[in-house]
Amino acid sequence: MHRSRAPLARILAVLTAVLVVLATLVVGAPGATAAPWQPKTPPLTTPWTSQVSPTNALPEYPRPQLVRPDWLNLNGVWEFAGAPNLNSPPFNRSLSEGVLVPYPIESALSGIKRHEDTMFYRRTFTVPSNWNGRRVKLNFGAVTWESLVWVNGTQVGRHTGGYDAFSFDITSALRPGTNELIVGVSSPIDGSTYPIGKQRRDPSGIWYTAASGIWQTVWLEPVNAAHITRLDTTPDVQAGVLDLVVQGSGRQARAEVLSGGQVVGSATGAVGSHIRVPVPDARLWSPSDPFLYDLRVTLLGEGGGDVVTGYFGMRSIGKAMVGGVLRPVLNGKFVFHLGTLDQGYWPDGVYTAPTDEALRFDLERQKALGFNMVRKHIKVEPARWFYWADRLGLMVWQDMPSLDSVDDTPERSHANFESELRRIVDQLKGITSIVMWVPFNEGWGEYDNGRIVDLVRSIDPTRLINHNSGSNCCVSDPEPSNGDVIDDHYYQMSPGTRLPTATRVAVLGEFGGLGRRVVGHEYQPGAGFAYGDLYPDERSLTNRYVEITKEVGRFVHGRGLSGSVYTEPYDVENEVNGFYTYDRRVLKMTESRVREVNQRVLAMAAGTEVGRGEPVSLRVTTSVYTDRYLRHADSLARTDVIDGGSGDVAKQDATFWARPGLADATCLSFESRNFPGEFLRHSTWRVRRDRNDGSATFAADATFCAREGQGGTALESYNYRGHFIRHFNELVYIARQGGANPWDTGTGFAADTTWAATIPLWRSGAGLPLNQARSLRVTTPGHTNRYLRHADSLARTDVVDGQSPSLLKADATFVVRRGLADPTCYSLESRNHPGRYLRHSAFRVRLDPSEATDLYRRDATFCAQPGAAAGSVRLASINELGTNVRHYAEEVWVASSGGQHTYDNPDMYAEDTSWAVEAPWG
Repeated sequence: MHRSRAPLARILAVLTAVLVVLATLVVGAPGATAAPWQPKTPPLTTPWTSQVSPTNALPEYPRPQLVRPDWLNLNGVWEFAGAPNLNSPPFNRSLSEGVLVPYPIESALSGIKRHEDTMFYRRTFTVPSNWNGRRVKLNFGAVTWESLVWVNGTQVGRHTGGYDAFSFDITSALRPGTNELIVGVSSPIDGSTYPIGKQRRDPSGIWYTAASGIWQTVWLEPVNAAHITRLDTTPDVQAGVLDLVVQGSGRQARAEVLSGGQVVGSATGAVGSHIRVPVPDARLWSPSDPFLYDLRVTLLGEGGGDVVTGYFGMRSIGKAMVGGVLRPVLNGKFVFHLGTLDQGYWPDGVYTAPTDEALRFDLERQKALGFNMVRKHIKVEPARWFYWADRLGLMVWQDMPSLDSVDDTPERSHANFESELRRIVDQLKGITSIVMWVPFNEGWGEYDNGRIVDLVRSIDPTRLINHNSGSNCCVSDPEPSNGDVIDDHYYQMSPGTRLPTATRVAVLGEFGGLGRRVVGHEYQPGAGFAYGDLYPDERSLTNRYVEITKEVGRFVHGRGLSGSVYTEPYDVENEVNGFYTYDRRVLKMTESRVREVNQRVLAMAAGTEVGRGEPVSLRVTTSVYTDRYLRHADSLARTDVIDGGSGDVAKQDATFWARPGLADATCLSFESRNFPGEFLRHSTWRVRRDRNDGSATFAADATFCAREGQGGTALESYNYRGHFIRHFNELVYIARQGGANPWDTGTGFAADTTWAATIPLWRSGAGLPLNQARSLRVTTPGHTNRYLRHADSLARTDVVDGQSPSLLKADATFVVRRGLADPTCYSLESRNHPGRYLRHSAFRVRLDPSEATDLYRRDATFCAQPGAAAGSVRLASINELGTNVRHYAEEVWVASSGGQHTYDNPDMYAEDTSWAVEAPWG
């Protein structure tokens, strides 16, 4: 009996499912008129593409910061038609196509998948009977670009702007029963007239598919005649209050702050004025603890009764001198901004994520990779994206969508740009996670930049303003004096970033752009490109990411860098720079290694890590003394002023290898760069340089644990806990605040015990004899009779011995010179072609005449480091990060271990990059 019923049940279930799908396709969403809808095939599907249907097109409440319990979602199938203009709305007339709102018409999910300059949307709806007696508002999350709206033949409103939310009161146009709603949209994608970001009519390269028409949720809500329209929340951490401005009609409002459902503070005040709501013992929002308070606001008095809920985080934003460097501060503390360039495009929904889960995924994965910030790149996301950023704990730099990428935009575009900029900042200034506004990018559409900074600051004085990300490049205008940020774009980082000033923090607004194509996950197979090199596999791509991100860490204290933005989290169309493929299905790097190096950068910024395994210098952070460094002299540690004009010995004395702690590998020991085997240690409180005698006492005395300092690293003694390395009257001790010794004084203790671990003052960890001729012998087993030489201007290795021709011996001889680009490194001048140096070009090492260019000088400069073989050296390029001079199949390259090229093969890499420095052949 059971066997006969089961198949029938399954058949009925399948038939029911088919009927539901057919009914959905024909009828559309509840309340829509009968219009067929069929999703088109996207170039790539995401894990959420198949979850989208007319009955569940973004069903979540779209406005988390101003929530009402009653609402009606109008997402679903609408009728659609292109039109020559908006002069003839299709009243009482069915349109032939079905479009799934709110996906832009160019998207596959919309069912249209083409661009129209001008278009009409049409649907019907019925107002719920329990809304009687209240006003009805029609809300739009965003529509690109001009919108005209009619209800039952009556025009109820017009709006321009593609990125801000807007509403119309449609009460007077309603009638009992079925109501007709028509939205006319003009979206010619005209970047010389209004902001479009990266949308283009003919997408290619770094310009992407347009997103026209309705692209965020449309919904109805009932409101009282007196009602709230916006909650402007500004936390005042110092005062312990929320500064709240209730926007809307009505006279008085009562605000309640809740935590865990319990009211912790309340206040009453006038609508439109500042209401100071107590938040006692506030738990502060940060990326490491993204705690949010709930907010409930009620209108009081005659005509009152409107109740809305929202949320906010208590946090402060600013800039301050920290460790002698101007830094952005969150809650009064320097937190490095480690972010990605998030462009917010989708292969199935273009501008619109297929589901809310997908929207959340994008941010969750970035947090999981170790980032604490997102730069939202020339696009504004729906309110729920910001909700997830707030909830997950990701700081946000918010770009303004740009005008077309031309140097001089026409006057007509300025009013549109500024009007929309005002509205965007106004609408988003209550978002907890936003810490910075970015009006321009790389000069695209830039004009009157100083005035625009003042405009943004007049709307929101609480956040930093980065007037133009990438102001060092492209079509950028001269910088104004009133911004808060110096923002450089250096994709491979080798030139270094500009230094901060007394008024502006320094950030790396874009870098990276490392690419990898993944077969089966390409927007257009074979067409993928990257801003940097393309890498063949996960290992080589990850290796390169780790290398350039380590350099970010070195810049934190070496160049006063306060933030970095990696390009990018996800591939976008044919850009394959992402950690993930465009369809979000493949992570192209190794997650654990990405997270590890990201955490290293944040730890270096916090002071709990230095450049372990690398040479470093320790700079004083105490105000007025920030040009002094810890160095040894006559075996004793002290601090001296050291700069570019200082002698070699001073720079070498102030350079140390950061080694795993001799007594505890999780801590540190500092080995002298120019006295190998000798370490900084304390003895009777004084810090000095002594040779390691192998004893446990020495190991403990020479071990220090990195702690979070005041803008840098505090080095706590391993065996005298509570004692820290401190400079005092130019000398260096281990000191305990409040102790019995003069150097234990509490005055200036935190600053005096904080050290900035910088790029080493002497970058070569191994020495070469200056102005002397030498030959470089291969140390790889089986090839130790070969030497580096030049032949026909190219570097290679050949067997050289006493019987070799004199020309070969001369070709294999070089004169060691100070580095052309860095005097603490080296350049190798040909012995038999004076004025010609070994340099690399397209990774190949060659001999070229000296050129008066910065690129040549950098190409011809190598920092010597200890090699794998005893007494050998490794020659590290200073402008191809992570590469060393390597012989490979007789040719000589600058190569990385596990990179994208054949000569980057990791097998025998250490041996192949180690050279014995010997007496000259010629």
